[in-house]
Amino acid sequence: MTADLQSDWLTANEAAEYLKVKKRSLLLWVREGKIKAYALSDTKRRIWRFRREDLDSALFASVIPSASPAVLTGRKAV
Repeated sequence: MTADLQSDWLTANEAAEYLKVKKRSLLLWVREGKIKAYALSDTKRRIWRFRREDLDSALFASVIPSASPAVLTGRKAV
């Protein structure tokens, strides 16, 4: 197995770090069905693994485009 193939699978800690969120938030999103996760079998507690491409697609699926981009100016509002 190549290093690239192995790095596609992330632990919950690695996935949370990749998304820059807390592990609790990530696992909540798994329970809500917002993020796809894979549970390892033959374990007493659920041990989750995540694919990087699933995390990326979940992020891009939740992006809401704005009608027009916000522009910051140097002027102060009066």
